[in-house]
Amino acid sequence: MTIAAIVFVIFLLAVAAITFFVMKKAVKMAIRAAVVALILLIAVVGGISLWMFGIDGNSNNRAVPTKKSR
Repeated sequence: MTIAAIVFVIFLLAVAAITFFVMKKAVKMAIRAAVVALILLIAVVGGISLWMFGIDGNSNNRAVPTKKSR
């Protein structure tokens, strides 16, 4: 799950950078910075939550067999 968290953060960093350059000429600096900060905050919170609450890759999630009663 750590790799998923890292990929998630890198993806949202790319989205933030693209958003920054696309919005460069259309919106004032304060609004643009707020939008980028919001995207970065989502990236950090999402990455931390995936890292902390994610399922470990080594865990077994198989069903436990049960004995049939007569």
